[in-house]
Amino acid sequence: MLSGHLDFPRQALLPLMLAGLVGCSGVSSQNQRPQAADTLTGAVNIAKGTFRATALAAVHQPVTTARLGLVTLWQRPREIIMANLPSGLRSQGGIAQAPGTPEFEQLLDHKRFPRAGAGSVRWLVDGKGFFSQLDREIAAARESIDLQIFIYDNDDIGVRYADRLKARAESVSVRVLFDDLGSTFAYSAAPQTPGPQGFTPPADMAAYLRDHSKVRVRRITNPWLVADHTKLIVFDRRRAILGGMNIGREYYSEWHDLMVSVDGPVVGSLSREFRRAWRKAGPWGDFGLFRQPAIFRRGEAGGAGYPMRVLRTDPAEGRYDILDSTLLAIRGARKRVWIENPYFAHDAVVLACEAAARRGVDVRVILPASGDSAIMDAGNSATAKTLMQAGAKLFRYPKMTHMKVMICDDWASVGSANLDTLSMRINRELNLVFFDPAAVRSLENAVFRADFKVSRRIGLSETGSTTAGLAEAVAAQL
Repeated sequence: MLSGHLDFPRQALLPLMLAGLVGCSGVSSQNQRPQAADTLTGAVNIAKGTFRATALAAVHQPVTTARLGLVTLWQRPREIIMANLPSGLRSQGGIAQAPGTPEFEQLLDHKRFPRAGAGSVRWLVDGKGFFSQLDREIAAARESIDLQIFIYDNDDIGVRYADRLKARAESVSVRVLFDDLGSTFAYSAAPQTPGPQGFTPPADMAAYLRDHSKVRVRRITNPWLVADHTKLIVFDRRRAILGGMNIGREYYSEWHDLMVSVDGPVVGSLSREFRRAWRKAGPWGDFGLFRQPAIFRRGEAGGAGYPMRVLRTDPAEGRYDILDSTLLAIRGARKRVWIENPYFAHDAVVLACEAAARRGVDVRVILPASGDSAIMDAGNSATAKTLMQAGAKLFRYPKMTHMKVMICDDWASVGSANLDTLSMRINRELNLVFFDPAAVRSLENAVFRADFKVSRRIGLSETGSTTAGLAEAVAAQL
């Protein structure tokens, strides 16, 4: 049974793959509970979103639509073919450059990854850490608040922050950008925990944010049902927050998750990422990317820090930075590969971790005890079996962990990307990678050491299933 808020593309693709139908069901299979959009409203919203994702996107973003169509037609067969090759043909050997060393950074430069900029990070663990910081930043902003999110939910938490943004828009520039179908499908799935008694969710958060306010709102349309899974908030172009959390009750109080507060010159790069997405979602669509507002000629915020890179999955631009850097870091690891991720099903990453474990690297993976997708849970179990047979240690966090975190030796990656085909090859994602020893050590303590203590180690006998083969094949495409 599928339950809770699945990320939109996963739900859209299951019917496509299993029944050959174009459609999706963001609505939980359980009975509708109060505080979610009613069936009729949900159906109308989905119909509107589907129209925007097809007809309007083709006109508004013709270049992106064409590119994504070609990418989708190529990447899915490619993943199926690669998954069915013998493991020896799919796997790649280790590399000489260990992650967390100058030599590894030189390798990334040589392979033309985005150049490193200076910055520093702080960890915002769970809703308590993120939303309390979000409150402070919204209140402290002096010029602008730019918020891009995958799901801007219409539950009581979404409304609460919409009201705060509307209030601040009276004195500062506030722009909100969210994925169209990702948010639309979330409206019909009630959270696990109830909100205030008598709360009625708005039918459309874009309309609610605009109503009697100066907030500017744009939707990211979804050509070929491809999503922009980015979560990025920039304040005054001088501080940013990014990571795995959306705006909604799951992230506020139900799930284990991580956001990262970023300071320093690298925030200039993050601000440009937002502005590019904002222009593309505007009235000019693809053609808006040719316009260069005067703001682009301003210098970046000053400040010290350590080197970090802003990486993307962006198939319309031919960018697979996150997958390529992940594979290089795992292949180069000498001491450890520690991963916490809710969806671990990408074959190339699994094979790289398997090879690392077999050469004696300390490979540890934390998975959710119970995720928001039965198919992905089964896929995680298949991954766990493969890695455990190679000598890795697998753990189950006691509830849903939505973190997307990896440490390889003294190099770390955090952000929005899951370890699945959608995040590695199809959707648009944003990660931050860095190799400062003190910063990596603080991430180790804030996330991994704390989560190892409360997680239960998985036994090999727990990974068997009569449907494991089918589940793994489906999960590898999601």
